[in-house]
Amino acid sequence: MRITRSGAVSLNEHTGAQLRRLCAVVGLAERADEVASVLADILGPSGDRSLADPVPWRSDVADDHTPVEYSIAFEEDGSHTLRLLVEAGAREPSPSANLLAALAALDRLAQRYPLSLDRFAAVRELFLPAEPRGVFALWFSVVVTKARVAVKVYLNPQVHGRAAAPGLVAAGLERLGLTTAWSDLGAHAPRPGSTLDRFSFFALDLDDTPRSRVKVYQSHFRAGQRELGVLGAACPLTDADVLAHFTATIGRRDRYDGRPLVTSHIYLAGHERPRGFSVYLPVRDYVRDDVVALARTRTLLSAHGFDATVLDDAVAAVTGRPLAAGAGLIAHVSLRMGSPRPGVTVYLSAEAYAVPVPCVAAVGAA
Repeated sequence: MRITRSGAVSLNEHTGAQLRRLCAVVGLAERADEVASVLADILGPSGDRSLADPVPWRSDVADDHTPVEYSIAFEEDGSHTLRLLVEAGAREPSPSANLLAALAALDRLAQRYPLSLDRFAAVRELFLPAEPRGVFALWFSVVVTKARVAVKVYLNPQVHGRAAAPGLVAAGLERLGLTTAWSDLGAHAPRPGSTLDRFSFFALDLDDTPRSRVKVYQSHFRAGQRELGVLGAACPLTDADVLAHFTATIGRRDRYDGRPLVTSHIYLAGHERPRGFSVYLPVRDYVRDDVVALARTRTLLSAHGFDATVLDDAVAAVTGRPLAAGAGLIAHVSLRMGSPRPGVTVYLSAEAYAVPVPCVAAVGAA
């Protein structure tokens, strides 16, 4: 459902207002101006465009092609981390032009913050060809806490085509010194040889600390609890019972035939096996509307001992529309197990261009 706006609001104005309200909700108001500036800088020319104009680039960050998504991580110590997933846009967008815009934005971020780019440099040649294929080449995650603003980059294993993705991930892990990771991932493939399990992201924290992560993401089409159990067993810190409770609370399906489940394995320097395992469930495909999505997510947060009212306030910070009017404001919910940051993360859509209509097929109570 396309949003009709009465004024010529720009993407920067829309997301900047949402961001400032979100920062206030999670106790990061002192960071709001700084993070809004960072977001506008990454967005580049796309941020200045009026939302009354057609979408300039069909970004895969969000369903309505807004190149920004928010998420709030509920941490074990009771704090909250605000994250932004952002795609840089060129004045005349195309896969190669957007990549150049993203690299220029990375240079500016490195001037602003003490980023560590050694690992990025080690794999850059693999993942960033001059003519990238796939839905993206380089995305940013801006991670905001009271202590600092950190940056993560997402690279696309399918940038040379889907068939080349496994080899690209294997080469990337090898270059980063994670010599046993590839064989370990293969040993925990839920459906060996199947095209239903696909490498979707290769992510790097751009800092130099013992908590700095390499994350390998996979998308699992038509998967269920059995497949998640096999994948989770790769990480010694996975709790199978907690994992089962998560899917039973948020998805309530034996098998997910809509948007795929996504998993990530987290690697830290000095550890041979994954130190963390996460599952991302695209809740918007498995509920009638955002009323149901919010109710299920509140139940999960409460079960883990988190204050669910923070989510209520975050939803109100992003939108004033009736939650029954769409299914997609709460896009994903993720469970993070192991180290360094166990907890739950909720992903919120900016809905700058459109609101997905309620899913009449996904009937059922909250």
